[in-house]
Amino acid sequence: MFDEADLREIRSAKAEWDEETVGPTVERFGERKAEFTTDTEGHSVKRLYTPDDIGDIDYDEDLGFPGEAPYTRGVYSTGYRGRLWTMRQYAGMGTARETNERFNYLLDEGQTGLSMAFDLPTQMGYDSDNPMATGEVGKTGVAIDSLDDMETVFDGIPLDEVSTSMTINAPASVLLAMYIAVGDRQGVDREELRGTIQNDVLKEYIARNTYIYPPEPSMRIITDIFEFCAAETPSFNTISISGYHIREAGSTAAQEIAFTLGNGIEYVQAAIDAGLDVDEFAPQLSFFFASYNNVLEEVAKFRAARRMWYKIMEERFDAENPKSKQLKFHTQTAGSTLTAQQIENNVVRVAYQALAAVLGGTQSLHTNGKDEAIGLPTEESVRTALRTQQILAHESGAADTIDPLGGSYYVESLTDDIEAEAFDILDTIDDRGGMLSAIENQYVQREIQDVAFERQREQEAGERIIVGVNEYQVEEEGDDDIEEVDEELEQTQRESVAQLRESRDEEAVEAKLDAVREAARSDENIMPYLIDAVKVYATTGEICDAMRDVFGEYQGGGI
Repeated sequence: MFDEADLREIRSAKAEWDEETVGPTVERFGERKAEFTTDTEGHSVKRLYTPDDIGDIDYDEDLGFPGEAPYTRGVYSTGYRGRLWTMRQYAGMGTARETNERFNYLLDEGQTGLSMAFDLPTQMGYDSDNPMATGEVGKTGVAIDSLDDMETVFDGIPLDEVSTSMTINAPASVLLAMYIAVGDRQGVDREELRGTIQNDVLKEYIARNTYIYPPEPSMRIITDIFEFCAAETPSFNTISISGYHIREAGSTAAQEIAFTLGNGIEYVQAAIDAGLDVDEFAPQLSFFFASYNNVLEEVAKFRAARRMWYKIMEERFDAENPKSKQLKFHTQTAGSTLTAQQIENNVVRVAYQALAAVLGGTQSLHTNGKDEAIGLPTEESVRTALRTQQILAHESGAADTIDPLGGSYYVESLTDDIEAEAFDILDTIDDRGGMLSAIENQYVQREIQDVAFERQREQEAGERIIVGVNEYQVEEEGDDDIEEVDEELEQTQRESVAQLRESRDEEAVEAKLDAVREAARSDENIMPYLIDAVKVYATTGEICDAMRDVFGEYQGGGI
């Protein structure tokens, strides 16, 4: 990319600058720290970057143009000049009716996509009246016990006009079945349904632990979803392979993309082993990353991830369809960076994190509410979070050109460094037998825990400043404006489930649940049977229990 003679001249000039200009200044005044580093381990940040730091880059092979391989500069040829990213605020407000109200509020305020948060019992495949759900109904999102709840959530919201992301994993097949059933009831052609289910169970074993079934049947359900959606709902993303929770658990940026792409490799291989053609299902794969405070490192991370996925799909899986090689991703700003102290500071953190996601070319974005460190976000904080995206889109200029930091000596060098480190991690995973084995022997979990421990030590020692927490503190009074879940909600939801069971056709429900069990025992695709079951108002817990009867339940402690 640069002439070698020019690089020699730059090297010589930089050495002279170091000695004659910088040296005396540093000797007299010093610098703020002995060493500056990114959040990714082993990456010391140089004082200055020049063309010499990216002298080995080949423009065509390493960067290319937007919309063309290797997609470092973006998967779309017009970037945000053609279409802005989807502004998709994460929401789920206890009951289905409250969630419907919040969704309509966000749509009225200019949100362009829906993102659905579920309560913990739903995530674990339990109904609200199950003893395991006690104390948790509606606390972290909406309780979805049956198709009746899902119909209420989307009452008056046409599914052919909005896309919906559902953050659900172990019972993703059941919730997807309900979403398809709502579309059928609305008269929406299944090919017009747009959205994403997270459906990423491997990261549950790594970071979140909201799993139900053991890995083998879990992978079978996922590949069934791939196959079904390729034929029935081709515009719906069948999985959001998630690095977000891996990063929130404590990983570095390089670990985040390495472990995420490692999970992606495992899913692709499982689908191929199940007889699916890579170019039939791979275009429907999507990814989900976190965006943290180190703006330039995050931009480099997103660019590296795109280039890596292209190489993986091209070289490892021989994909031919260009869409199979394009890494498309949703981003959420970093919840774990939000502080209960001086919560107004979180508005600033979220803005910088959102800027990094946009500069990195995200396809959709959720910006956290400033108060999420202490509770569910209020309408006011949700509006501010959405306005952050809108200001970025329409006032900042960040969306006016494609990959605006492309060519930056620092960003290009950091992109290469993160990619190299992430591929080294993937090589280690391969040596350990792949991601399933690496999770089974706790390698992945230990690597993340080690980083999390070190970050916490740095904060407690004051080596890593968190504004308002370990530096620049102020005396504060408690904030009374906190969104709270009505304690009576759980009883109301329990009564709703009881009424549903009294009013439905129990004989039809039992027949459909038996059909689910038989499909689970066979090699038939399970999705049609799940759709049939939800349409007769079998509950989330009943359907998950039917599959538990066949697949068993994962107990943790290693796969």
